[in-house]
Amino acid sequence: MLAAGTRIGRFRVVAPLGAGGMGEVYLGRDDELARDVAIKVLPDAVARDAEAVARFRREATAVARLSHPNVVVVYDLVEGGGAPAIAMERLRGQSVRERMREGPVGLELALRV
Repeated sequence: MLAAGTRIGRFRVVAPLGAGGMGEVYLGRDDELARDVAIKVLPDAVARDAEAVARFRREATAVARLSHPNVVVVYDLVEGGGAPAIAMERLRGQSVRERMREGPVGLELALRV
């Protein structure tokens, strides 16, 4: 886990938000543009896997090319302690994992999303 105050590019880590198989996500701050961001960083074990790093970079590139209200905005792909990190729009609300615990998504919501 990264400590509060750690710098990743121009972004400052504020606090952890969550973790999964492909990354640890932190609340970050872009002091230059005065906005909160989410910073997704590869865990050390994954960052040593060249194929996982390439997949992570492809993810950032693919998402950065999209422009849709239901897709997070990618601000930057930066290096954090020797591992790539994605700085992106910070969204509030339930994670997909939390939502899925509530059961299947209805047709109306699925079509809207």
